[in-house]
Amino acid sequence: MECFSCFLGLLLLLAARLPLDAAKRFHDVLSNERTSGYMREYNQLNGWSSDENEWNEKLYPVWKRGDSRWKNSWKGGHVQAILTSDSPALVGSTITFVVNLVFPRCQTEDVSGNIVYEKNCRNDTGPSSDQYVYNWTEEVDSGNGNSPGHQNVFPDGKPFPHHPGWKRWNFVYVFHTLGQYFQKLGRGSARVSVNTANVPLGPQLMEVTVYRRHRRAYVPIAKVKDVYVVTDHIPVFVTMYQKNDRNLSDETFLRDLPIMFTVLIHDPSHFLNESAIYYKWNFGDNTGLFVSNNPTLNHTYVLNGTFNLNLTVQAVVPGPCPSPSPKPPKPTSFLPSASDNPLELRESPDEMCQIYRYGYFKATITIVEGILEVNIVQMTDVLMPVPQPDNSLMDFVVTCQGTIPTEVCTIVSDPTCQLAHSTVCDPVDVDVAGMCLLTVRRAFTGSGTYCVNLTLGDDTSLALTSTLVSVPARDPPSPLRMANGALVSVGCLAISVTAITLLVYKKRKGYKLIENSTGIVVKGNGLGVSLNRAKAMFRPGYQEKDPLLNHQPGIL
Repeated sequence: MECFSCFLGLLLLLAARLPLDAAKRFHDVLSNERTSGYMREYNQLNGWSSDENEWNEKLYPVWKRGDSRWKNSWKGGHVQAILTSDSPALVGSTITFVVNLVFPRCQTEDVSGNIVYEKNCRNDTGPSSDQYVYNWTEEVDSGNGNSPGHQNVFPDGKPFPHHPGWKRWNFVYVFHTLGQYFQKLGRGSARVSVNTANVPLGPQLMEVTVYRRHRRAYVPIAKVKDVYVVTDHIPVFVTMYQKNDRNLSDETFLRDLPIMFTVLIHDPSHFLNESAIYYKWNFGDNTGLFVSNNPTLNHTYVLNGTFNLNLTVQAVVPGPCPSPSPKPPKPTSFLPSASDNPLELRESPDEMCQIYRYGYFKATITIVEGILEVNIVQMTDVLMPVPQPDNSLMDFVVTCQGTIPTEVCTIVSDPTCQLAHSTVCDPVDVDVAGMCLLTVRRAFTGSGTYCVNLTLGDDTSLALTSTLVSVPARDPPSPLRMANGALVSVGCLAISVTAITLLVYKKRKGYKLIENSTGIVVKGNGLGVSLNRAKAMFRPGYQEKDPLLNHQPGIL
């Protein structure tokens, strides 16, 4: 009888515990691991609730991974949830999480919060005869869910906030981290901000489960998770820029040219806006320590080599003073002490304190020689034997400082230097004898004003200079006039040669016409040379078409 009583008591105890054990809790639904161990007093997030609370599984069904019901959770495909954050976050600042829903192809959310098919969009199943994928406006207006306390509640039973337009928000987002959860009603995206004052340092996991409205209940459509980081070091990034550096990403820079260092602090919540920030630079070249309150600083390395750059950022953050820790009781003394009152710590609730936060950046910089400067010192028109109305040549005399360039490029553009007409790049294959003095010859098509960008380069540097060039209009020569002029010149030459020959012949010998004589052959050869030169003026291709005349020494 005694054993029967014990057995009956055990049954009653199990029966009493059955509803408690059967009820789903938030940590059972939102995470595969029990994270309630994170629930400590100093880790309580403002506005968040413990994941030990019960989950309304009847209104918000729970499906495990691989459940066949996931296939039918959304009409026409699957919804993807994308979770992002502005991590890393400095402890004490605010970190923001954003969830965006990506609907199947040809589906979008309209202004009323309904999911509709996009016009003129075809998917694998072809165009739909129905305008709506989900018409929640009609469902809400039909009277379903208007009664308070029915389905317009979150998974923990708290009612939806009835702000303006709340009926157009048909998705429920449940955020979960550090053993706590936050529920939010939204549309195709949701945003949640968390103050990190009570978040442990290091990487943490944020998980989000999304439900959609479905008549008198809700259906899970997506789950997503992402890692975020909370740190007590200021997130610091540094950009480096140098005028003639060819590759800004290889941390190789030129000697004797200033490098502009710009510090970027990752502070999207503007936590440090009221802070005094100081930048302490050590460039590793024995120039000492530079302290500034300006995030931008220029520095010039005067020696070649490898240098270690170190930056320390200090922020003095104002904030309320922490509550004083309890003091041990004072020992009882019958002797009066005048020092008791001055030793008491009195802090006003409005008193402000200062917290020092630091950020660090290190880099290894290589300094090499390069082209420091380029200048155009002279521009000269190139005279051609016969002026060409549609083509002009111009020589640019260029000097540079630093190393000898290995290539030269020119870009001929419109006067605003925006619209490029032609680009020519060629190697420098002339003997400059250790001096950077080049003559660059370039062609211009037609008259007008041109912008000329000239660049000299080598493996590590690019030096650029620009100038405006005015090409005057040239009168087009008449082909008949050119032919007549050539023939008249040739005729005069022939007459002159004949007269001189006859004069010489008369002085030495009496006049006698000799056909095919040596003198006539010579004059014939001379006449032929002159005619050949005259023909060359009209021959296509007489002028050099390649604007880079490499065959002429000293001219590029």
